[in-house]
Amino acid sequence: MPLASTRRTGLVDQVIAQLRAQVDSGEWAIGDRIPTESELADQLEVGRNTVREAVRALAHAGLLEIRQGAGTFVRASSELGGALRRRVERSRLRESLEVRRALELESARLAADRRTEADLAEMDHALQLAERALAEGDMTAFVEADVGLHHTIVQASHNSLLIELYGDIAQVVHETVSQAVQEHSGEHPIVDHRSLVEAIRAGDVAAATRETACYIDEGLTTMGQP
Repeated sequence: MPLASTRRTGLVDQVIAQLRAQVDSGEWAIGDRIPTESELADQLEVGRNTVREAVRALAHAGLLEIRQGAGTFVRASSELGGALRRRVERSRLRESLEVRRALELESARLAADRRTEADLAEMDHALQLAERALAEGDMTAFVEADVGLHHTIVQASHNSLLIELYGDIAQVVHETVSQAVQEHSGEHPIVDHRSLVEAIRAGDVAAATRETACYIDEGLTTMGQP
């Protein structure tokens, strides 16, 4: 969506509203680098100080992230998401894994009921990437593929709020998968998600939730008592 010129009073609030709208509309996705201060100032026809103040306000709210020397990036899709990300960063890994368990169990249940052929194709592709990385001993690529698989399952839930919440704990998912791989260094990771994907393909809700609970609970058991 195009950025409109702003000429009325309350410029900072108006700029904040327009920048937030860029994120809400999906024009700027999570991880995207937004235009520079000077570019935004030209598009909005306001001073750079006004843009800088608006960007800082959204960064404080957790929507944007200012990286010195690199630019400003979209950190969350909403202020709620930004607050959740900050809270997750202060949580112990076990607490985060317990929250991940709740979200992934519901995602698997819904995916088994709602998955489409396109969803299954995405899951199969992610599985293939993971298996190839494992065969080649590339654990970094394996982690990325495995995390990608979890995201495809959540997407197959077709619940927009669940998808957004899961996106907000993406860092936790990556950390817990990385930890599981490190703990099985030198051997193939125990978790094999093919049976989970097949349960979703078959529309077997009970099996899909059981498979999900199994690998999350294994991680919790490895961590020991809280």
